Amino acid sequence: MKFLKIFIIIFISLTTSIKADSNKNLINQLKDGGKLIFIRHAYAPGSGDPNNFNLNDCSTQRNLNNQGREQAKYIGKFFIENKIKIDKVLSSEWCRCKETAKIAFKNFSTNNFLNSFYSSKYAKNKDKQVKELNDYINKFKSDKNLILITHYVLISEILNYGPSSGEIVVSDKDYNIIGSVEINY
Repeated sequence: MKFLKIFIIIFISLTTSIKADSNKNLINQLKDGGKLIFIRHAYAPGSGDPNNFNLNDCSTQRNLNNQGREQAKYIGKFFIENKIKIDKVLSSEWCRCKETAKIAFKNFSTNNFLNSFYSSKYAKNKDKQVKELNDYINKFKSDKNLILITHYVLISEILNYGPSSGEIVVSDKDYNIIGSVEINY
């Protein structure tokens, strides 16, 4: 039993240092610039949107709660504390994405190619959005990073990766994942 406890302590210590090294490597790559940074909106309880969802009325949408707002603050602090260069911050038109962008970065613009296509009401937009995102990325030229605040479904479609709320997923322009950082609140 004592051996098992020692083994567990050693395992936790090793994986923690590996994760820290991995984050340091990712931060160094972000400092180099030219990366795509996909961020799933901060924590908004539930999934999908209510039946009465209206894109122009935040009161009809699933929104950030206080934990999500705190998480959005920590997202912004991550970029400031690590001195990561940002060219632009683009957000989905959904209120939970815009609120994440506003709290974390202050300045942002919206683009509908980052919108959710989770509900049947918007599923028909998926192919058009993916094409428009690809066109935008192909034309994007900068030595700084591009931040894209969006939804699980879009990140999953583009990167074949299932992000947690508020997770930062970094890729190159060919959508090869370089790494990710989960921002806890």
